Amino acid sequence: MSIELVHIGFNNMLAMNRVIAIASPNSAPTKRTVQEAKTKALLVDMTNGRRTKAVIIADSGHIILAALAPETIAGRLQTGQPKLGEEE
Repeated sequence: MSIELVHIGFNNMLAMNRVIAIASPNSAPTKRTVQEAKTKALLVDMTNGRRTKAVIIADSGHIILAALAPETIAGRLQTGQPKLGEEE
């Protein structure tokens, strides 16, 4: 099983084979999920202080906040951009 890492901004990488969903942070259920993850110490903030544009749910129960839009993250996965360790 290979690990597919995708750049999600500010030199942060995400293992896409562990991702269950990528959601917009605007809905009430998503906001509730983020708050619950914060209280359970399962929240990983990768926004570097920027506005959260995507909430990523991992299979481990961790919730990751990203400053890139969900469409951008999905597009980077689909375009086959060079992954970590590959030649450009």
